[in-house]
Amino acid sequence: MAQQDANAVARVPPVTVSPVFEWPTGASTLRGPMDIFKTFALECAHRLPNVPAGHKCARMHGHSFRVEVHVSGPVDANSGWVMDFADVRDAFEPLFKRLDHRCLNDVPGLENPTSENLARWIWRELAQQLPQLSRVVIHETCTSGCSYAGQEEP
Repeated sequence: MAQQDANAVARVPPVTVSPVFEWPTGASTLRGPMDIFKTFALECAHRLPNVPAGHKCARMHGHSFRVEVHVSGPVDANSGWVMDFADVRDAFEPLFKRLDHRCLNDVPGLENPTSENLARWIWRELAQQLPQLSRVVIHETCTSGCSYAGQEEP
C-alpha cells in the first residue's frame, strides 16, 4: 500500500513558477482603473432639524466623523499611482478647516447636516479640484454611515 501512495505522488506534475511581472515600457498607463482613497477625521457638532419631535438627533450632539475621499483612474506607468495622496489631502484641507470643530448647522449648505447631506456637500466642494473624484464615504459612527458617488450631480 505504501508503494502505491509513493507512485501516486510521483505522477504529480512539477510546480511551475509564473514569470515575474514586468512593467510595460512605453505605456502611459497600466490596465484598468484603480480606486484610491484618503481618510480624514472630523470632530463636529450638529443637530438634525427635520427629525420627528422628541427624536434624540434633534438635540445638539457631536460625532467623530471619518470621511473617505476616493478618486479613480488608471495607474500611471511612470509614477505607479493614480494620484499623489498629498493632492487629495491638499484638496480636502480647505473643507477640513470649514468643518472641523464646528457646528455643521452653521455651515452654509449644511443647515440639515445628515450624513447623506454632508457627503453631497463634500462632493460638490471637491468635484472641481478633484476631477477623478469617484466616491465620498461618511462614517458618522463606527457602525453607521453612507457612501455617495455623485449620482445626483449634473
